[in-house]
Amino acid sequence: MKQPIAFKGDMTTRPDLRRIAGWVEPGSRVLDLGCGDGTLLAYLRDHKQVSGAGVEFDDECVIASVKRGVRVIQQNLEEGLALFDDQQFHSVVLSQTLQSMHRTEHILREMARVARFGIVSFPNFGYWTHGLSILAGRMPVTGEMPYQWYNTPNIHLCTMRDFEDLARKLGLRVTHVAAFNRQNEIHRFKSWRSTLVVYRFESPFRQPARS
Repeated sequence: MKQPIAFKGDMTTRPDLRRIAGWVEPGSRVLDLGCGDGTLLAYLRDHKQVSGAGVEFDDECVIASVKRGVRVIQQNLEEGLALFDDQQFHSVVLSQTLQSMHRTEHILREMARVARFGIVSFPNFGYWTHGLSILAGRMPVTGEMPYQWYNTPNIHLCTMRDFEDLARKLGLRVTHVAAFNRQNEIHRFKSWRSTLVVYRFESPFRQPARS
């Protein structure tokens, strides 16, 4: 099974990371799935006094995270989150990785199990130019989806409505939504004007995170 690619970036070039950081409560416990080089967790530790841990598979990213002083566990996310207890964290993050997961429903259920709040970001396949590309006979290629059809790690692309339907099916209550086109936040007609979306949802278990 091909491991999802670890997305790298920083707080200045990734609008989803900036919004995610804004949604995380100071002093809380955070789990970052597919944490890449540890950028988000290091920022949360230094600016919001967050106690965090990351899960990452890529060797180089694990080393980079450790160098930042980030606690990281090397594991394939497709294997689940059995290492973690129910509601062990206040928030769990999955940024720009959901679309590359084989077991989408499973990872969302696991996120809801281990934390009170889940935050996910992913490319919005409903962006209007994607439809034009398909009408022209080509798969879309954008900044958030820079791959060709034959080498893409993205196997479960979806629109905003698709995700919201799945969240409803799984009992996940969406509390916040943010949409972006490059660095600009989109406030109107998000479903077809945005290339990247971020959702925050509440676990149906609604138990307080452990201290």
